[in-house]
Amino acid sequence: MVSAGVVTALVGFASASVVVLAGLRAAGASPAQAASGLLAVTVTQALGTLWLSRRHRMPVLLAWSTPGAALLASTGAVDGGWPAAVGAFLVVGGLILLTALWPRLGGLIASIPAPIAQAMLAGVLLTLCLAPVHGLVDHPALVAPAVVVWLVLLRLAPRWAVPVAFAAAVVAIGIWLGRHGGLDGPLLPRVELTAPTLTWASVLSLAIPLYIVTMASQNVPGVAVLASYGYTVPWRESMTVTGVGTVVGAFAGGHAINLAAITAALAASPDAHPDPRRRWLVAHLAGWTFLVLALVSTVLVTVVTAAPAGVTTAVAGLALVGTLASSLTSALADPDDRQAAVVTFVVAASGITLASVGAAFWALAAGLLVRATLRRRPAASAAVPTPPRD
Repeated sequence: MVSAGVVTALVGFASASVVVLAGLRAAGASPAQAASGLLAVTVTQALGTLWLSRRHRMPVLLAWSTPGAALLASTGAVDGGWPAAVGAFLVVGGLILLTALWPRLGGLIASIPAPIAQAMLAGVLLTLCLAPVHGLVDHPALVAPAVVVWLVLLRLAPRWAVPVAFAAAVVAIGIWLGRHGGLDGPLLPRVELTAPTLTWASVLSLAIPLYIVTMASQNVPGVAVLASYGYTVPWRESMTVTGVGTVVGAFAGGHAINLAAITAALAASPDAHPDPRRRWLVAHLAGWTFLVLALVSTVLVTVVTAAPAGVTTAVAGLALVGTLASSLTSALADPDDRQAAVVTFVVAASGITLASVGAAFWALAAGLLVRATLRRRPAASAAVPTPPRD
């Protein structure tokens, strides 16, 4: 049971921490601010996990929003820079809290067609998932070991493919640093507070898409995963805890925390513990492990930021290939929504900025518009019997 809790935390941290760093840096954070942001989401998810798992005696596991971090990396800096991004993180936390208090908001998010939401996420992920290809060309000695390890372990031990590939990349970067002057930067955790600002661009480009991605790709699936193992998630309290954690962590640069989806199965499945009533201890131990891992977050940032440009995003791209495949599958599954989903994907992947608002917002708007247009039946065709459409 102890090993299951530690492994759960290690897999979650190593699989996605580099994605968080890539996202925060793209949003305008300095290395010190990115380190503070990673520290913030690690600590807040750990404390939330400890509280919820112990209080409800079920394996409720929290995580940072990995798709949300990918959204940051795809969108880049907005008008107002890093303070505006921090303001967007605060808005996201406020919206999650509002979801706990006003269930209709959660219902509104659930009403967004899954193909549209998944296509937007896939378009956001595409840029990062292309990074390993560019990395292999630009820095083969640093990126190739991670790609080879990732590919081999996808065949032998898929759960460990991304964490061990991440470790291989760190080793390669360490060797490179040894030949280029060594490590230079802070090693101890430190909180860097940022005074937030709000702009319409940050709200529309970051806050709203980040909230939608976090809810649709993390919180809702997280509930479903636990339900598949017989657990009923305390929805309102979970949203309250993750909303408060997001608000508190935002001042230190944390983007969002939420219910875990993929790693939730590591704590809730029979492999974690044969007795369902004891599996909460696995999540609880994972929470304590996250607190320990928070101590090394600054070291991680110092190492990866010292590497040549493109290496970190290449490893982040490997971590998101599986998510991209899942998103594309969901986006294109329904033939009736396929064209709208493709339009959403193309617009999101384009990376456009219009009226200072990023591509994710316009992708969602374009997809919903195309879907509404294609599903509207002309009066002349009313005589032709057609099956009802949802």
